[in-house]
Amino acid sequence: MTMVTHPFETDDARLNPIKDKVLAGERLNEADALALYATGDILAVGWLANWVRERMHGDTAYFNVNRHINPTNVCVAACRLCAFGRKKDAPGAYTMALEEAFQTAASGYTEAITEFHIVGGLHPDLPFQYFLDLVAGLKERFPQVHMKAFTMVEVAYLAKRAKLTIRETLEKMKEAGVDSLPGGGAEIFSDRVRHIICDHKIDGEQWLDTARMAHQIGLKSNATMLYGHIENDEDRVDHLLKLRALQDETGGFQTFIPLAFHPANTPLQHLFTTTGMDDIKQIAVSRLVLDNFPHIKSYWQMMTPKIAQISLRFGADDIDGTVVEEKIYHDAGATTPQGLRRHDLMRLIKEAGREPVERDTLYRPVTRTETSFTVSV
Repeated sequence: MTMVTHPFETDDARLNPIKDKVLAGERLNEADALALYATGDILAVGWLANWVRERMHGDTAYFNVNRHINPTNVCVAACRLCAFGRKKDAPGAYTMALEEAFQTAASGYTEAITEFHIVGGLHPDLPFQYFLDLVAGLKERFPQVHMKAFTMVEVAYLAKRAKLTIRETLEKMKEAGVDSLPGGGAEIFSDRVRHIICDHKIDGEQWLDTARMAHQIGLKSNATMLYGHIENDEDRVDHLLKLRALQDETGGFQTFIPLAFHPANTPLQHLFTTTGMDDIKQIAVSRLVLDNFPHIKSYWQMMTPKIAQISLRFGADDIDGTVVEEKIYHDAGATTPQGLRRHDLMRLIKEAGREPVERDTLYRPVTRTETSFTVSV
């Protein structure tokens, strides 16, 4: 393990007391987080984030071999941030039959996939049983694959339609084969912002309550934050601190994934896209504020492989996976490839001076042979 050895230097006096806290292992507060967002000294913020990252993970950088499955883009919501969802009779709307979803899961790369990442729209007609059958059918056909399925928003919507409690809904999902939950739909917890960008979704407290319940019944989850739209620094800090507080309570979050907003093809397309400075700083601030989150992911699909690679020196220890056929962000104009091969991810990591470690969804190392893989438990 190689820790950073060059001295910390900054011309921004606000960062010196933050440095003292970080090196002493003390928790940062709201004012500290706002100062990190406000500074232009990205190298000093990156130095601190990298120090924490290397203390936690050394040179290890994680990736996985996964596949995204978006069973439907039909959605009753009309979020201004979304280019993926369609009304059911609109051009481009689709809903996979179960057999089609199973065939989609089986197609693509020949290398063994360890995770299916399953998210979709809030369909007004599909019964809850469709989603249970989807997971159970995938589990039957691919018993070795981890099912990371359904955001907190989807869980709450399905619970409402099925007239079940959140706990009952999650328990039925777990029984069908859901192994963990993705972190999408969190967007920004601020009510002021949510009323503008995603008024049709559950509010921030409901998202947190759903995650809390998932953790309580033994399901791990991720957490996200969508940034780079109409939120301000105070909104971002509020979001991070609420996630940190819930993690103190449950310990159920595995990874935090900052998601850069892509305005193309959305009602907010007049907004600018995030800059490299925005993306790198968000990774670094996340690592420094979320001291109780084991992992910070730089999602290459959103940030581009190049920025994701650089972020491995600014606080990130994970760059996600092979993905294959991601739809949601590409509908919003993402120009990144829809999938990267395992060796592409390993090359990105090695060229950043890090040591690639293939993982499963629960961050257990995966060892491969030419024809199979095993997970260290």
